[in-house]
Amino acid sequence: MIPSEKVMTDSLSTAADSTAIAAHAGGGHGEKFEFSHLLDHIKDSREVEIPFGHFELPHFKPLHIGGLMIDVSPTKHVFFLVLSAVILVVLGLYVASRYRKSLVPTGVANAFESLVLFIRDEVAIPNMGKGGVRYVPYLLTTFFFILIMNMIGLVPFGSTATSNIAVTAGLAIIAFFMIQISAIRAQGFGHYLAHLTGGVHWLLWPIMVPIEILGLFTKPFALCIRLFANMTGGHIVILSLIGLIFLFRSFVVAPVSVLFALGINMLELFVAFLQAYVFTMLTSLFMGLGMQAGREEHVHSESH
Repeated sequence: MIPSEKVMTDSLSTAADSTAIAAHAGGGHGEKFEFSHLLDHIKDSREVEIPFGHFELPHFKPLHIGGLMIDVSPTKHVFFLVLSAVILVVLGLYVASRYRKSLVPTGVANAFESLVLFIRDEVAIPNMGKGGVRYVPYLLTTFFFILIMNMIGLVPFGSTATSNIAVTAGLAIIAFFMIQISAIRAQGFGHYLAHLTGGVHWLLWPIMVPIEILGLFTKPFALCIRLFANMTGGHIVILSLIGLIFLFRSFVVAPVSVLFALGINMLELFVAFLQAYVFTMLTSLFMGLGMQAGREEHVHSESH
């Protein structure tokens, strides 16, 4: 977990614990309500909750590289990240086996095929052209991987790995390299470097080149923050709505708070699909911009 995320998580947990103590003090009787459990779907830890208890994840000795210490022990988010990858592989193998038996898909295979065709025909080709078909496997992997991680966070005892900014940053770094690779393959390395000048006079290169290089990093940064914020925000809204019951210390607001919290939880199901689609669509769009520049350069050279 990176420091900024740890500070945010610790702050949320502290706030939730404070609210729980206030609720306990207001009630005067009964056991303390563990309000911080509402954050279990997004906060990271060294243990995984299961029915009637939890199990501790293994702890490994940190690696020391020079003066840097790297903790390689798995956390809850890492556990569900790996679980999502395993589910994706198993699901892919299952769908492939169904196609070997029959070319007419049914059930899960039919739903899987619909999503595959949607990503290919409505995301990849419109944004990248026919040349984008070669990148469809990457886009499909990104879409289903993010979707599964988002969906796992909505089930009991699950955790949303995409609410960890380190996870979204990893996805964004992969997207960054794919964006550059697709641009270089379409433009050629020479034209790719020339594109960083923005087509302006060489006297302006000291200004334009840093701006263009900065622009290369703002795209994946936006992907990282967008996914992280959206997958965290829904749980924070639910936490706030439930907290109204203890803020007003009245059961009168309880039905309204619970009803709105239930509505937000249902909305989270839609957001899980939406954010997987948005991340995949924006990645294909950014890749398409570089490929488009390559096609325009090719047409321009042929016209002369």
